[in-house]
Amino acid sequence: MIRLRWVNLQKAVEVENYALAAELRDEINKLEAESLAASANALVYENIQYAFRLGQKGRHKVFVYSGVICGMDPVCCISSSLRESACIDKLTRGSNQPFYQVPEENLLAPDGPNKGRFDHPYLSFLFYGMDAAGDFIPIKQLREKYNKPRHEVPPIDEDA
Repeated sequence: MIRLRWVNLQKAVEVENYALAAELRDEINKLEAESLAASANALVYENIQYAFRLGQKGRHKVFVYSGVICGMDPVCCISSSLRESACIDKLTRGSNQPFYQVPEENLLAPDGPNKGRFDHPYLSFLFYGMDAAGDFIPIKQLREKYNKPRHEVPPIDEDA
């Protein structure tokens, strides 16, 4: 898009249409600034440290239901109307925190290994199975979508 604008700018200068050239110059400057800002945001989001891993079990602090992490966003990505109805901005960390369908501050990790039964119809589509800590092992497509390495606690060899 910027390259096309540069070509148009050069043509406007060649035909001495300086008003159009000035408009195109300003538009190019705006596009370049937006591109730079988007790149900076992408870098920040790429380096976000998440408290939970794909496949990790968690529990909601307030409503006490359990879940498995199967996706994450670096910040709240829902519309402003949904954000308002869910009172996201009233949270301690607001909307500027990782979200796993639930804000990070509302999730608790289990204190230790949790090998208890966990049923959900999508588990077999998103995870290979359970590791020794009771967390689920995400399939390759899920790990690639979120650019996360495979995390698996190996079984403890009790014969050793």
